[in-house]
Parts: sequence; structure tokens; C-alpha cells
Amino acid sequence: MATIRPFRALRPSPERAAEVSAVPYDVVSTAEAREIARGNPWSFLHVSRAEIDLPDGSDAYAEAVYQKAAESFQRLQREAPLLLEDKPLLYVCRQRLGNHEQTGVAGAFSLDEYDTDRIRKHEKTRKDKEDDRTRHMLTLKAQTGPVLLTYRGLAPIDALVAHARTAEPLYDFTATDGVTHTIWRLSEGAASQLAEAFRSVPFLYIADGHHRAASASRARAQMRSANPDHSGREDYNLFLAVAFPAGELQILPYNRVVKDLNGRSPSEFHSALAKVSAVSENAPPSPSKKGEVSVYLDGHWSGFHLPQPSGSNPIEALDADRLQHHVLESLLGIRDIRMDNRIDFVGGIRGTEELERRVDSGRAAAAFSLYPVSLEEVMAVSDRGEIMPPKSTWFEPKLRDGLLIHMI
Repeated sequence: MATIRPFRALRPSPERAAEVSAVPYDVVSTAEAREIARGNPWSFLHVSRAEIDLPDGSDAYAEAVYQKAAESFQRLQREAPLLLEDKPLLYVCRQRLGNHEQTGVAGAFSLDEYDTDRIRKHEKTRKDKEDDRTRHMLTLKAQTGPVLLTYRGLAPIDALVAHARTAEPLYDFTATDGVTHTIWRLSEGAASQLAEAFRSVPFLYIADGHHRAASASRARAQMRSANPDHSGREDYNLFLAVAFPAGELQILPYNRVVKDLNGRSPSEFHSALAKVSAVSENAPPSPSKKGEVSVYLDGHWSGFHLPQPSGSNPIEALDADRLQHHVLESLLGIRDIRMDNRIDFVGGIRGTEELERRVDSGRAAAAFSLYPVSLEEVMAVSDRGEIMPPKSTWFEPKLRDGLLIHMI
């Protein structure tokens, strides 16, 4: 039984929404964030990546960064301005990227359900990243970017969402990355019906935003311990998210590049790879089905099939896990992809051209193009309480920061 609650959103006015909204804080570097926000005083990156307004080279985790974030947040509230809804509401959010469209429900979700794993996870979080967003939330007293949740779709929810989309939208704009964002504000009656329909959802799953959710839980723990009158009804007991039916979400591949071939020449590596699987020449840059991998080195693409898993564990069936075991570890000596600096990862939104550029420029020795994991595979791993291999999923399009803010 999933809980979704209306909340009083802090949000930009419709005419300012496109300027305020920003890509998630964790998909751009400081340099990229600074360039995106250049010339736009309303960009939410001034809040989510406040180091862009400090001197180059500033420590992104210094106290000055969080104070700058608070100053920028207050300035946006005054000058953009950001508006606080009169009453708690739910929202329907649609995103379009090319031919892909996905529609979800934005609201406040239960941190009790997160802490007890009724909201399921598939990713291991890093303490330093949790520390950063926890501190950011506590400084601002706000959750400024939503977690992306998913669930196995239900017809009653679909019908209520479809009806909501017949009204005039609150926001409707195309961002600079080509994603069109449309948001509808629901009436209290419609919100109540949707909340009731979500009670039939047995489990929610975090698709993207594990660090945001973990940080919201940690911020709640700190605020609860500091509140002698804690009742469980405070806003800090909830976290901001948008829940999409699993059938609508799009996962792109998360590809790998390696800096060297572990002492082998390209031809020697091909020979070693041929002992794992037959290698086909002139393969397409993007594999056509699960179990296929395309590899780029020495100026051309070739392909191979991953050996079949030996057991029934859903992790062992993942292409990323099989590639890790049979190639990255066995042939290249890369055992811990979280720590080894010989490997890097390229989200599928950047295309296989980025893989070719890295190899052709000499920044990488080889690139591996994978078939995207399915959402059913992600949920199967989550249902077992296990963790996906690092850098397995790249969800696209991303939810924007700064459009709907949950004050805690």
C-alpha cells in the first residue's frame, strides 16, 4: 500500500518556469553548471550547485557553498518570484523527448515507507554525496528536486491521470535540452481520488534519485531528534517525488570506456576476447538485443555475445554483470569499478559517437556499448533486496530541479 500526499509546493510563476527550472544537480559538473547558468540569474543551478557563484576552484562542500545556496534560494523567492501554494495539492507531470512520452504524479511520499523498504532501492549510495544533499536540505529547509519513482501500473491511476490531462496546464515549456515539460495542478477532489488509488500499489521503486531519498531520510532523522514535539505529521517526514508507471519509463544504456587494455595491443585484446566469445567484425555501434555487446577500438566496431549466466540470480543475468565478470575483470584486471580509475562510464543520452570520440582522441583505449537494462530487471533485483551493478541504468528524460519544491 503506497502513500502519496498533497503538499504546498513552492514554485515559479508560469512565465518564469522555463528560466528557473534546471537539470538535476548531479548530472553536470561545476564547469557545465556554470556554463548553463551563465546569463540566467533565475536558473536553479544557482541554488543546487551554488559553487558556480564562488571563485573557480572553491571547495564544493565548504560552508560558504551552502550559505550561498541559501542566499540564492531567498533571492529567487523574492525576485523570480517563487510562489507558495495556498493549500496542499498533487500534480500530474508529463515529459516528452523525441517520440518518447511519460506521465507521472508528483506529490509527497512517506519516509517511513522508504526506511522500511516498502519503497524499494536498487543502488548503493555514497556517504559523501548523502552528506552533501542532507546538508543542502537542512540549510534550505527544502527538498528542491524530486526523486523519480516507478510502480507496476494500475488502470484506475491511469484513468485519473488521463482525466487530469484534459485541463489547462499550469506549465508547458520546452527546455534547452529538448525535453518538453507539462504540469497540471489537481483539484482537492482529484488529489484525494489519486491518493486513494495509490493505496492499491503494493510497492514503489526508486528509479533515479537514490541519494536524494537517502538524504531526505537523514535530514528527517536530524529534524525529528531536534523537535521535542515531533508528531509524525511534519513535512520533514515526507519526500518529494514523481511516480511514473513502469511501462512508460525509458532506460538508456550506460556504457563503459577503459583507459588501457591491461598491457595488450588491440589485436591481442581481440584474440583474448575471442576466447570468451566469437567476435564479429563490422558490428553496429548499438547492440540490437540483450546479451550482445559492441566494442570500439582501433578505429572500428566489432561485436560479441556474453556467456549465459550459470545461476538464477537476476543480477548474474544482467549484461553489465556478465561484462564485468567475463571481460573487465578477467581480461582487463578491473575488479572494482567503483574505485578503479581505469574505467569510466558514459550515459546513453550522449550516444555512441561520444564513445568513438573518447577512443579516437586517445582518452580511452576501448569502449563497450551495451543493450539497455529493462525496468523488469531492475524491479526483480529490487524485489530481492539486492543492488544493481554500479552505473547500470540511465533514465531519460530527467526531472527538473526547481519546478516543484517541498518545504520541510
